[in-house]
Amino acid sequence: MKKLLLFIFIMTNIAAVAQPVKTPAEDNGYSKPSSYREIVQFIEDIDKFSELVSTEVIGRSVEGRNIYALKFSKSGIRPTQTKIKILIQAQQHGNEQSGKEGALLLAKELIKPQYSYLFDKIDLVLVPQVNPDGSELNVRRNSNKADLNRNHLIMTEPEVIALHALFDKYLFEVTMDVHEYYPYSEDWIKAGYRKNSDVLIGFNTNPQISASLRDYQKRLYMPFWSNYMSARGVSYGMYSPGGPTEDIYVRYSTFDINDGRQSYGIQNTLSFIQEGMNGEDSYVDNLLHRAYSQYNGMLALLEFVYGNCDEIKSIVESERRLLISPAANEKVALQMVHTSDGTTLKLPVYSYFSKSDSVIQIKNFRPVVKPTISTLKPLGYLIPKSDSVLMKWVSRVGFKTTKLNNTESYHLEQISLTAIDSIDFEGDIIPTPKISTNEAKGISVAEQYLFIPTAQLKGNMLVIALEPQSELGLGTYSQFGYLMKPQTIYPVIRVFEKKIKYSKNR
Repeated sequence: MKKLLLFIFIMTNIAAVAQPVKTPAEDNGYSKPSSYREIVQFIEDIDKFSELVSTEVIGRSVEGRNIYALKFSKSGIRPTQTKIKILIQAQQHGNEQSGKEGALLLAKELIKPQYSYLFDKIDLVLVPQVNPDGSELNVRRNSNKADLNRNHLIMTEPEVIALHALFDKYLFEVTMDVHEYYPYSEDWIKAGYRKNSDVLIGFNTNPQISASLRDYQKRLYMPFWSNYMSARGVSYGMYSPGGPTEDIYVRYSTFDINDGRQSYGIQNTLSFIQEGMNGEDSYVDNLLHRAYSQYNGMLALLEFVYGNCDEIKSIVESERRLLISPAANEKVALQMVHTSDGTTLKLPVYSYFSKSDSVIQIKNFRPVVKPTISTLKPLGYLIPKSDSVLMKWVSRVGFKTTKLNNTESYHLEQISLTAIDSIDFEGDIIPTPKISTNEAKGISVAEQYLFIPTAQLKGNMLVIALEPQSELGLGTYSQFGYLMKPQTIYPVIRVFEKKIKYSKNR
């Protein structure tokens, strides 16, 4: 009798383990998105189910909820190894539910034997829910009412700090940030249309990001992704904000480095944003289709990277070496504009006139980002140790710092803000100063300042953040508004080699 009971117990447990893992939304028939508690249980189940998966709590939300990373690897993920490393993160915005659901579907599928081959060449870290607090309330922002996908430069929020600590730990060559776009705006409906792609893809657009990587995305990934999505019945397009009328131009997303995609991209990472179409109720409407569309877009990235991993890894490593050893007289773009290259955009839409799918031609299309103000890249910057706000920012971002020895070998340049003007940046009015420069004299560098060199992976981020005329810089944020006062000396000092000839208009 005991043997019989033991046999029944063993067989019952084997059957339980053999059962395929289901996502919480699958379990409830997609009648509602997965809750935080259900996701925690799912992660525990999938960790037990597959030796391929291990989990890590990378941080906690404002309200103390865990932010989980699922790590898929056959040999353990390490910063330096032959395998290519991919980071996929979803639901920075709490009211964009399908990215999370697509990520959970991806996790469930990847533990199946037919996908095992991917991990011969790939190590994947999947963060299915960056903003659990916002998700529980189905609101965009976190519990500090911060938009996480506008926080990747100032890094004030624990969720964003956790993401960048993860990135810095493994230095992923490829990343994807998964979102949703809402096509049901009043302006578009009045015009008689709405955007109608299941999934949109966006590439790196900041001109300071490696041109080789940006070209690679357009030339090789775009056709692969388009064919992949088409073969699976998923409608697709390029992420193109703007419109609907011709007086509001359409562009390829922002070139700002304060979002997930560009903040990794500015470190010369092959970095993408994926935007699935939101439901009409911004919640559960059409959730099954939305989740599978997002899942297919994520899987497409894995398949592409698997097929091209050696080339991608080589390009990323080569371009990152250029950041660590920047060329002499290199310039960094501080202000840019979206411009036309003469092409029109064929935009897939749903027509409220014909009540069917259609395509419209956008003539006021500006796909090119053109620098208008640039600066010579210094050797580094001196940050006053007395400025606690800047010092805490340096620590949060994780810049490498060092001592500046033998200051006689360097030209220290002080910046004066002669006046504060304003410019229009993608619809936002932001401050921009007029400046003059002079040699900084009579300062005690070792005692009063911290030196941050630009010869590091985050070097271009550093320049863009600290230059007072940068339209993407710290001075455009309220927390750093004190930096932008007219008729004052800018507290940050540029450091150049003395052999460079200087002019006030660089």
